[in-house]
Amino acid sequence: MSSVAPTAPAGAPPPEPAVQRRFSLRVRVTLLAAICVAGAVGLVSLGAYLTVRDNLYQQIDDSLIQRATAAVETPPVQSRLQQIPGAFLASTDIQIGLLYSGDRRLVYPGEGRQPPWGEKELAVARGESPYSLRTDTATDTRVIALPSGIGEAMVLAQSLGPTKHTLAELSIVLLLISGAGVVVAALAGTAVARGGLRPVERLTSATERVTRTGDLRPIPVSGDDELARLTHSFNTMLGAVSESQERQRQLVADAGHELRTPLTSLRTNLELLLAASRSRTATLSEQDRSEIETDIRGQLDELTQLIGDLVELARQDEPRAEFERVELVETVERALDRARRRAGELDFDVELQPWVLTGDSNALERAVLNLLDNAVKFSPEGSVVRVRLRPLGDGTAVLEVADAGPGIAEDDLPKVFDRFYRSSEARTLPGSGLGLAIVKQAAERHGGAVYAANLPEGGALLTIRLPGIPG
Repeated sequence: MSSVAPTAPAGAPPPEPAVQRRFSLRVRVTLLAAICVAGAVGLVSLGAYLTVRDNLYQQIDDSLIQRATAAVETPPVQSRLQQIPGAFLASTDIQIGLLYSGDRRLVYPGEGRQPPWGEKELAVARGESPYSLRTDTATDTRVIALPSGIGEAMVLAQSLGPTKHTLAELSIVLLLISGAGVVVAALAGTAVARGGLRPVERLTSATERVTRTGDLRPIPVSGDDELARLTHSFNTMLGAVSESQERQRQLVADAGHELRTPLTSLRTNLELLLAASRSRTATLSEQDRSEIETDIRGQLDELTQLIGDLVELARQDEPRAEFERVELVETVERALDRARRRAGELDFDVELQPWVLTGDSNALERAVLNLLDNAVKFSPEGSVVRVRLRPLGDGTAVLEVADAGPGIAEDDLPKVFDRFYRSSEARTLPGSGLGLAIVKQAAERHGGAVYAANLPEGGALLTIRLPGIPG
């Protein structure tokens, strides 16, 4: 009769897979230490046991050979009725006898025990073998036979019981020592694992704390080992995350502040237009309506530029996995083409030397265009904007953009590349205060830097310094 495995009823949920339990790192370290010590102690104990056993058995053989030789060489002594070997009188811990091959008879002391004998001992008595040394398993004795005359052999046997008892005690002692060593190793492994993994536990707790509360405080560091370095690295990561969050909060706060003014003005103008369109008595003149519409368009343009700059800043904060080869001269020329269309009556004095780097051509073009737009904004009509790209001879090149405007106040020089920073002179001009911040961010992403200074003859000089090679 065949058996059929039961099947789950239709619609029943599938059985949950068995959860594979894994040992913790602390348990694994403890087990590893215990296994290593157990293996080492086991090998040492086995080697010691085998060495002692071989030495004890070798001592028994050497003693038997020595005593058998002495027994053969000892002259016989006279008894009352018969002559017996003198060795019989000196043998108290062994079994001894004289084997005659003719009648296959063994003579041994009357109060002693007969030593075991067999064909090998008879062969020695007949002169067919020079000696015989063997273990008799029936009596658990070591037996030796040496020729003592024509047709005679001296047979000696010694029990292996005391030796085996000694080896049994030795094996118990070694087993206890091995067990104690394994226990001590396990305890030591547990202590080492507990102490060594304490920084890991702190890291785990910190990670859980960050996940649960968002608290990015650094973890206390103790020691100077690999785990301390890991803690330092984790603290560095927490610092970077905290700095990134702070930048995001600052960006959101600044963006909200900058958006509030044009949105408020836009809302006021829209409400004024709506109120005028709904009222039957109060109407706006064509000039007032035209001015309001112009203001709305300007405010929308300002909002569009601000939102675009914010998107650009957020995009540049994202990591880029791959950069490409950038011919900086081509990038500057594309930005110049776009800037000339907005420059009106301004001229550009351009001198560009070839320079190549690895980076994001779009980000660099946007940065150069922002520098040019900034120069155009502050330069009077009919003036000249000077653009220079030249290597410095130290593996870097500088792109300099000089305008003919009023220059930058000394107090504003360190701040012109900050986000949303606008000097008192620039607050009446269109702009979001993010253009030069985008320039700084693009330069730093490419391993460079930005500088602001004033020209002796007047005007501002803004510089980007970028690494690369001559083209």
